[in-house]
Amino acid sequence: MGILENLYKMTAIQDIIGNPGYLLMLAIGSFLLYLGIRKQYEPLLLVPIAFGVILANLPGGSMGVVAAEFVDLGGGHSKNLLDIAHDYGIMNFLYYALIKTGFLPPIIFMGIGALTDFGPMLRNLKLAFFGAAAQLGIFIVIIVAVLLGFTLKEAASLGIIGGADGPTAIYTTIKLAPHLLGPIAIAAYSYMALVPVIIPLVVKYTCSEKELRINMKEQDKKYPSKLVIKNMKAVKIAFPIVLGIVVSIFVPSSVPLLGMLLFGNLLKEIGTSVARLSEAATGSILNTATIFLGLTVGATMTAEVFLDFKTIMIIVGGFLAFAISIFGGIMAVKLTNLFSKKKINPLIGATGLSAVPMASRVANEIGLKYDSSNHLLQYCMSSNISGVIGSAVAAGVLISFLQ
Repeated sequence: MGILENLYKMTAIQDIIGNPGYLLMLAIGSFLLYLGIRKQYEPLLLVPIAFGVILANLPGGSMGVVAAEFVDLGGGHSKNLLDIAHDYGIMNFLYYALIKTGFLPPIIFMGIGALTDFGPMLRNLKLAFFGAAAQLGIFIVIIVAVLLGFTLKEAASLGIIGGADGPTAIYTTIKLAPHLLGPIAIAAYSYMALVPVIIPLVVKYTCSEKELRINMKEQDKKYPSKLVIKNMKAVKIAFPIVLGIVVSIFVPSSVPLLGMLLFGNLLKEIGTSVARLSEAATGSILNTATIFLGLTVGATMTAEVFLDFKTIMIIVGGFLAFAISIFGGIMAVKLTNLFSKKKINPLIGATGLSAVPMASRVANEIGLKYDSSNHLLQYCMSSNISGVIGSAVAAGVLISFLQ
């Protein structure tokens, strides 16, 4: 009986009986895995995050990320990384070394920049302004969250979900409200994965069929652009350099994210002479960073953190931020159409989110349903790409004011 009793104590059964929340969190992690594997919703991000949730909620596994107060020695000092690894396990070592320091989000932005073509935006600069309008959800949700009892820093971390950019949401939360990192990261990436559902939903209730049938190529023929870029290659190389300098002057706190994004893009545009660097940024570096980001962020989602009323508010607020951002881009197009002869399809405004290129693909598919010749992808990418820049700048502004 003594042997059996010891064997029972060795298992996690008593922990699960004592805290059934573990079972709920394991079910949530399994559901997220289902969305990533079966439904193919952002699998490169959702699968590591979901498995991180499962690892963190295996009782006795010591894979859940502990709160910062456990590693705080007081007086502004914290345990070193070796002590953290010894006391709390490998997942906490990875979290405090790679996430808490703010290291991984800029690295991921570098890879995203190396995968991004700013050409569509540079050819249609007028459409790029809708990426700014689509940041509306960020600031409206901040106001609502403060009224509901969130602190200003927590509200800013919640609102940034409306930028539809996972690394930006994570970086902002690390700086302003690290104790909310898990719920905010889960909400941000979950809603990014649900862009094919959210955009059609908002478009359905805000756009008429006549507006959705606006054919941009026909509009270009009627009202051709007076701006012609003769040397696009040179402009693409100059653009990240000039934009990086300008933004760093006005919003210096956005440089860690936006600067790395533009550096990665510069590597892409230079071409063959730095091809190895570009391939590394988009290949091994980006993939490794994504794995560790997903696992460690998922590991913050312990039962104690997630099963809280504030987490539910974050999930709801994240959806509102997404929907209002899409609505803001659409309304900006409608307002522009009131004063312009050349009409713009409101689907372009709906892609002002930073979810590149999924938002553009979704909007293009909606446009083709109403007119099989209305290919909007290159126009949507103008707004979509500018949304990446807009969300990073918005994050920089919030960090500057609130940190």
